[in-house]
Amino acid sequence: MAAVLSVRGGARFGARRQRRFSWGSPLTYVLAMAVAAVSVAPVAYVVLGGFRTTGQIAADPAGLPDPWVWETYGRVLSGSQFWSQTFNSLLIAAGTTTGVVALGVCAAFVLARYSFRGREALYTFFTLGLLFPASAATLPLYLLLKDLDLINSFWGVILPQIAFQLPVTVVILRPFLMAIPGELEDASLIDGTTRPGFFWRIVLPLARPALVTVGVLAFVASWNSYLLPMLVLGRANLATLPLGVQNFSGQYTADTAGILAFTSLAMLPALLFFTLAERQIVGGLQGAVKG
Repeated sequence: MAAVLSVRGGARFGARRQRRFSWGSPLTYVLAMAVAAVSVAPVAYVVLGGFRTTGQIAADPAGLPDPWVWETYGRVLSGSQFWSQTFNSLLIAAGTTTGVVALGVCAAFVLARYSFRGREALYTFFTLGLLFPASAATLPLYLLLKDLDLINSFWGVILPQIAFQLPVTVVILRPFLMAIPGELEDASLIDGTTRPGFFWRIVLPLARPALVTVGVLAFVASWNSYLLPMLVLGRANLATLPLGVQNFSGQYTADTAGILAFTSLAMLPALLFFTLAERQIVGGLQGAVKG
């Protein structure tokens, strides 16, 4: 009898705990939906605005397309300027991402798996890079690139972007690489694997989520970069999509629908890239936090 009462009491206690937890669930979902609405609403407005005419937007700014107008997007896509700027942005973003991931994982591996004097001071130097605003280096960076003859060159954008992205890359990758068990490295060394072999065959495959994370962050940051390309790329044929949006807005000031269509197409590749790699990004950040 005592055992039965104990089981029933435990069941009632568990039911009360479940009911208390369920009371908090609706509030959680409401807050999550509110945050999602605030984040998605501007993007949805820009995308849907491209399917309207400028007259429709002026008459009813918050309305839906009625009727849907496809010519605006077609006009933007048919222009060679959009595709050349897309290629320029893709080339710069790919070069930046490759350099950031390659240099970042090498630096993080040394700081995570090697013991030497000044290691923590060097890591602190990287973390201080997160506090340095890129805009403060605009003038000296421009003068340096001019002396190196990198003005109106993609390398003049790629190399500084790699330098600015390295601190956050090292900060994310180092804890992830430190979390790899030392026994795994010892076992590989006993089997005859060298330190570089351990890096290529074991560390890189295990660090894939973190590498994808820093790669996506570097790609999106480079894709959306405006200040550095504006300073370095003075020729029209070298312009990236952020510069193209600005030029298009200035050239077609009265064409609000065209500006919205151009803007939505410009942000679409980075948005798709980020969405497709979302699961890998979450795994990489979780590994960095655990480390």
